[in-house]
Amino acid sequence: MSQDLTTDPTTGGAPVSGLNRKPARHRSEARAAYALIAPNMVLLAIFVLVPLVGAFVLSFQRTNGFGAGDWVGLENYGRLVGDPLFWRALGNTVLFTVIVTPVSMALGLLAAVLLNSVLPARGLFRSVVIIPMAVSGVATALIGVLVFDQNSGILDKILRAVGLPAAQWQSSPVAAFASVVLVTIWWRVGFNMLIYLAGLQGIGTALPEAAEIDGANAWQRFRNVTVPLLGPSSFFLVILNVIYSFQVFDIVFVLTGGGPRNATSVLVTYAYDNGFVTRDQGYAAAIGMVLLLLAVVFTAAQWRGSRTRELTE
Repeated sequence: MSQDLTTDPTTGGAPVSGLNRKPARHRSEARAAYALIAPNMVLLAIFVLVPLVGAFVLSFQRTNGFGAGDWVGLENYGRLVGDPLFWRALGNTVLFTVIVTPVSMALGLLAAVLLNSVLPARGLFRSVVIIPMAVSGVATALIGVLVFDQNSGILDKILRAVGLPAAQWQSSPVAAFASVVLVTIWWRVGFNMLIYLAGLQGIGTALPEAAEIDGANAWQRFRNVTVPLLGPSSFFLVILNVIYSFQVFDIVFVLTGGGPRNATSVLVTYAYDNGFVTRDQGYAAAIGMVLLLLAVVFTAAQWRGSRTRELTE
């Protein structure tokens, strides 16, 4: 095979392989790209990587937040094994994730399918679904307080008005956990809907119409055509929803504070209590490192599973 050779004036006209010569324009584009992403990389290092390393080092220390901590090695991690409150918070976090992730994704997909059809006033419905994600988690939780407060909440007033008993949203462990789940689902559905709606609009109408011509009904087209084609969107949403659910804090903190009797305590609220209430910051950092490890392991497993399915298909 012949090789493209050019002459380089700096080498006295000696031939230089064109395959190994990078044009100056490409080098300038690369420098421009690095210059554009450099500020983001600096901010990422300052506000993410440096605190992460600091928390990792702190997890091997015993400190009350005042002065230098005492190096205790793996003692904080050993405490986690025998700490029933940690396991309660971990169980609550897993249960919260298992409920919120599939339900919010299913409702988001349903809303996306409806808004992608000939539904009247689609713009209005889309705005209504998106409104919760347009505000912060704290604001959403405060709205949840107005709804689920057991003394003056809107929902309990409605229940009494129709002759039903009011729920003890802050006193009953099951009701308190349910209120956190419901508010979170309400908050997350809009984001899931947006991602699925973008995926549906990318599919187009050719494949569903072809399936309809072949005799597939609406459910068969949805199950065998639409859902598989939304696989990348679902993979993306599973990762984001699980990571968010493991890191949930604001809604739980505002609605219940982790109570009653630690019924709604999750890993982040438990780490907050240790770090800023009891001032055991080394132990709180160890909880944070376990949380980070769980998120990384899940993401890696999900990514590997997705890659394996792509290879087998």
